[in-house]
Amino acid sequence: MDLMNEIIARAKADRQRIVLPEGTEERTLKAADRVLADGVADIILLGNPEEIKKLVVEWELKNLEKATIIDPVNHPKKEQYAELLCELRKKKGMTIEEAQKLVLNPLYLGCLIIKSGDADGQLAGAQNTTGNVLRPALQIIKTSPGISVVSGAMLLLTKAHQYGKDGLLVIADVAVLPNPTAEELAQIAVATGHTARVLANVEPKVAMLSFSTKGSAKNEMVDKVVEATRLAKELDPTMQIDGELQADAALVPSVGESKAPGSSIAGHANTLIFPSLEVGNIAYKLVQRLGGAEAIGPVLQGMAAPVNDLSRGCSADDIYKMIAITANQAIGAKKQ
Repeated sequence: MDLMNEIIARAKADRQRIVLPEGTEERTLKAADRVLADGVADIILLGNPEEIKKLVVEWELKNLEKATIIDPVNHPKKEQYAELLCELRKKKGMTIEEAQKLVLNPLYLGCLIIKSGDADGQLAGAQNTTGNVLRPALQIIKTSPGISVVSGAMLLLTKAHQYGKDGLLVIADVAVLPNPTAEELAQIAVATGHTARVLANVEPKVAMLSFSTKGSAKNEMVDKVVEATRLAKELDPTMQIDGELQADAALVPSVGESKAPGSSIAGHANTLIFPSLEVGNIAYKLVQRLGGAEAIGPVLQGMAAPVNDLSRGCSADDIYKMIAITANQAIGAKKQ
């Protein structure tokens, strides 16, 4: 069974309630229909019920009768959610009138449904920007304990089966934070290790990457990675983390043994942390295009409950897979 099929099977075995705020978007509805047909998750659609019903008929969708449809404009918990939002944001000066307007926004409503315990995760972005998806999530759901930053991980399925877990590597950050501090980089490392456990089902061996291995070069950028490694080990003493390591020292046993003798990570890493977004984004796209690797994600991590962001160019199949991934993150979050 390949990794994506494993993720789907785990989602089916422990069905989670996933909110789709873009409830009238064509690819979203088609993915939701397939998810419900396959029993991957329980779906909550946000949108005008009459419009959704018309689209169901137009696109000949057979399974959306199993979905829960919530009209953002008219539903019984609207005032309750507005009061919750006002309470959460009162230190920022939010009034009940402002909250009542925001709960009409499906992206805010979806996060409030999760915060209230009425859903387990959210997926959006087929129609909305990353900023619009993340803003309510950070205001309402917020980050996990000990984590203050959201980052983007990628599951990289390579043809180099001698590396990682049979060619599988989990990498970050490739999507969110351009130039993390040492403290932020440490949090990204720990969050990515948790993602490796939850999605890839591997015990993470985390390599903090640099252009230096164990002091082979001196530079402030190297110093940041060294400090991030120290902080990451403090943040989660149970996780295997080492650095600073060059990419070959992290992945190739003979190079790791030569450059970092005594390291349990060098030459055996399955989780790679890049020193900046620039490096991570360029690296994964080169491996994807030149090396024929399959890249799954980015998967947002660091939230107290999963909220994922789609590319606006995504397909219905992409959404289907991301619903399964979001469900797995929700399962993992409940176990932490």
